[in-house]
Amino acid sequence: MRKETCCFTGHRQIPQGEQEEIANRLERVIAALYQKGVRYYGAGGALGFDALAARTVIRLRGNSPGMKLILVLPCLTQTRGWRPEDIAEYERIRAQADKVVYTAQQYTPGCMHRRNRHLADHSGVCVCYLTKEIR
Repeated sequence: MRKETCCFTGHRQIPQGEQEEIANRLERVIAALYQKGVRYYGAGGALGFDALAARTVIRLRGNSPGMKLILVLPCLTQTRGWRPEDIAEYERIRAQADKVVYTAQQYTPGCMHRRNRHLADHSGVCVCYLTKEIR
């Protein structure tokens, strides 16, 4: 199943003026992966690129038989401290996911890392949105 699975990672903030272009590029990438047999798409439920990727999979799966959105979430309280509008969007995405996996019940110092490891360890492909140099 790993060969049929893609995960996403990227920045938590996407400039408003770039969201449509990134969404269009992401749509093309996901469509190409789907044509190569990738059917499962994992997102970590974070703000920014995770949410954009999840919304894109939700939009595409209507015309893509077998395409599934799997949310891998770090804990039940991931949205603690988020703005109400971000929580509402998170809940909309979660309600439309085909599967939701929690790597911990409560927040712990390592739960975000466990979420990331789960996504990476179960995926054959990782699509990343990165605009800054990592040192």
